[in-house]
Amino acid sequence: MKIAVFGASGRTGIPLVQQALAAGHEVRALVRTPSKMTIQHERLTLIQGDIMDAACVAQTIAGTEAVINVIGHVKGSPDNLQTQATENIMAAMKQHRIRRLISLTGAGVRAPEDQPKLLDKFAGFMLKLLSPKVINDGERFTQLIRNSDLDWIIVRGPVLTEGPHTGKYKVGFVGKDSGFKISRADVADFMLKLLQDNRYLKQLPVVTT
Repeated sequence: MKIAVFGASGRTGIPLVQQALAAGHEVRALVRTPSKMTIQHERLTLIQGDIMDAACVAQTIAGTEAVINVIGHVKGSPDNLQTQATENIMAAMKQHRIRRLISLTGAGVRAPEDQPKLLDKFAGFMLKLLSPKVINDGERFTQLIRNSDLDWIIVRGPVLTEGPHTGKYKVGFVGKDSGFKISRADVADFMLKLLQDNRYLKQLPVVTT
């Protein structure tokens, strides 16, 4: 499959691109600084640009069949990073008639199926207290996707670690079959599987170890 990846040079993006290429996919990746992309491959095409630039996003998506977005906040990123990125991605997908969108957000963003326990509620409270801009941006871009007619899945992750790619994890909702951490490599594994798996279509599953 030909996929567009946003956030490809980040800590989750690198294992995602590695696994996508290993699985035989063709990848088009938008990167602000190409030198940060440590992977070189004949099926990897880098487009230099900014996720906040709609033209760069459209160029990246052109000719693909699905989009995976693992953009995340870093120091100095704008407060509306994920919301603006999502608006640009969705507009480009409409322009190029692409339906499949797999996007990543944190487990602090809630879903109707969640049944948060006391510890989950405390963790959510602390996230909103310590990182209100990140949580607010996550909630806004999530709602944009949920209101769309795309074939979307929003994957939620708790604490992301630099652990190994095990392929062993559980999928559920907050308070129901959910833990508190997972490796970025295993998040990537799950997101790639969702390219052709409709089990969680138009849902917000949480993936944890």
